[in-house]
Amino acid sequence: MALRLGTIVEALGGELQGDPALSIQRLAPLATARSDALSFLSHPKYRKELAASQAGCVIVSPAMRELAAQRGAFIVAADPYLYFARLTQLWKKSHARPDGARIHPSAVIDPDAQIDPSARIGALCVVERGARIGAETVLKSRVTVSEDCVVGARCLLHPGVVIGADGFGLAPHEGAWVKIEQLGAVRIGDDVEIGANTCIDRGALEDTVVEDGVKLDNLIQIGHNVRVGKHTAMAGCVGVAGSADIGAHCTIGGGAIVLGHLKLADGVHISAATVVTRSILKPGQYTGMFPIDDNAAWEKNAATLKQLHALRERLKALEKTAMQDRNS
Repeated sequence: MALRLGTIVEALGGELQGDPALSIQRLAPLATARSDALSFLSHPKYRKELAASQAGCVIVSPAMRELAAQRGAFIVAADPYLYFARLTQLWKKSHARPDGARIHPSAVIDPDAQIDPSARIGALCVVERGARIGAETVLKSRVTVSEDCVVGARCLLHPGVVIGADGFGLAPHEGAWVKIEQLGAVRIGDDVEIGANTCIDRGALEDTVVEDGVKLDNLIQIGHNVRVGKHTAMAGCVGVAGSADIGAHCTIGGGAIVLGHLKLADGVHISAATVVTRSILKPGQYTGMFPIDDNAAWEKNAATLKQLHALRERLKALEKTAMQDRNS
């Protein structure tokens, strides 16, 4: 099903320069778009791709108006990337297939679970005793919401998500491990999206908490008693150890690790593959990656790092001797 440019602008706003009747068959990147496609330019560094693009229409910022006018139809929006995001929502809604059963026949739901009448539960999901699922929340296939866990309104849980597995709590005893029963639950706020095969563990005594608007990518591990503040986003394969307290409006890059019992202030941004080993109490961008290199050079650099403490002590001793010589 195609959408006319006029229909798009009527729904989303923006300033159209071009034929409102032009039919858009698909959305595409600048480099591969053809005359039936709508694309967008979100960063000036791609201006050469804009000039060369065959897209039927392009969404641009006011600063790119003149360049866009040289190649054809365009829509001016204050934030092209945000406009494109809303366009994808409009496109999906316009192309949606009829809804199937609200609760798939293969889903297993405990009689003591509470499911809002507007929620949708996918194939092979499990919602256990005492769990609560909020209004307009969608559980895709194979999602598990364990006993007494709460998922708020308008959430989207992708396939394979596990909410409320036991946290990793063990006490050492005579060379073996004694399980610490996890007596808390998981509380997820409203408008949260959780990617495929992400796991959020239940708390040991108090609940693990994911606040409103949090966005989690695939294959993330959230340990027991973690708190994730409002509108924080994490990319794939992040690991957050137990009892970490992550503030609001943070971002954590793919493959990063946050150690347990640490606190991240609001507005902290962690680069990909960084290991957070101390609390960060000031907003800003933080990076802790060791740069990639060929193996021989990496081994030499790693060996040098091992010697840094000894070299530091030697330097301090030399400075002390030099100071004593100057004062004698």
